[in-house]
Amino acid sequence: MIDSSILKPEERAVFALRQLYRRYGYLPYKMSKFEEFEYYIANKDFLLSDRFITFNDIGGRLLALKPDVTLSIVKSREAAPGCKQKVYYNENIYRVSGSTHRFTEIMQTGLECIGDIDLYDIYEAVSLAAQSLGLISQDFILQVSHLGILAAALDSLDADAEFRQAAIGFIAGKNAHDLSRLCEDAGVDAEKLTGFIEICGSRADVIARLEAMIPCSALEELKALSALLDGSPYSEKIIFDFSVVGNLNYYNGVVMGGFIQGIDQRLLSGGQYDKLMEKLGRSGGAIGFALYLDLLEQLPGTRRGCDVDVLLLYDDPAAVPAAVEALTADGKTVSAQKAVPDRLRYREVLDLRKEAAKC
Repeated sequence: MIDSSILKPEERAVFALRQLYRRYGYLPYKMSKFEEFEYYIANKDFLLSDRFITFNDIGGRLLALKPDVTLSIVKSREAAPGCKQKVYYNENIYRVSGSTHRFTEIMQTGLECIGDIDLYDIYEAVSLAAQSLGLISQDFILQVSHLGILAAALDSLDADAEFRQAAIGFIAGKNAHDLSRLCEDAGVDAEKLTGFIEICGSRADVIARLEAMIPCSALEELKALSALLDGSPYSEKIIFDFSVVGNLNYYNGVVMGGFIQGIDQRLLSGGQYDKLMEKLGRSGGAIGFALYLDLLEQLPGTRRGCDVDVLLLYDDPAAVPAAVEALTADGKTVSAQKAVPDRLRYREVLDLRKEAAKC
């Protein structure tokens, strides 16, 4: 039996999430820590950064430590007609940190559903995203949007690729001022896009606003998804927010982002990436999400007050085993040391040193 108190928050989360995903038929997926560098270069627009840790293998191939899991899973998966491959993973990835601007190792857990996906699979992914956040904290929010609706708005403006990318960035940043200026410079109606910045809230309210703004087939898909989510135990925590966007060259349909109180960054990211499948020559569609578990260190109270219960000091090794066994049998953690370590946090000291006994 594992004592859960010795596990880090991210380790406890991994076990809980693994149980959750297995209940819904997702199978474990294990992969290598590196991939051919050219594969990432060819798909760098899908990644958060185009900077990689590279090295040469014995045969001279240039390899890179994985900055992403989804690309590797898609590369190795071949879907059969009418079937879906459902996998979950727990992997370390290597990216440049936005805060330190240095390469960092990030623990990432997530799932992918690849193949002949339909409305149920989209619902299942969104529902499991909410349940994943709920396993970590009940104080969370899952934001969902639909890129098909945003794409329909951009199509109505006959916007070029440069305009579309800039507009998406301003919508994601809720930057109405620069979005309006962009539209003015391009000679297009700003109201068709600036409204997306304010579209955030309960699903019913957002749908009502969208029906007045831009009725389209993608909106009907979103309404059908919302109807299924009405039966979710976390229904009220799943909102629609169109500042959640992605690269339209890769993503389509539903995209999502999850936040937990106490963590100042997005803990969960995901969505549909049918366009990536198409770009890589794969049939069918795909949806998935990932949680960045290293961020759990930011949660209040996740660090233990002490490293050990007892600091046992000794100078005679023969006296240590019996004392340590007695303490551990009593359920205490012990660090046997000859001197007091500078950074060790402990609740009490048991000093067995002979000099101490004379005092």
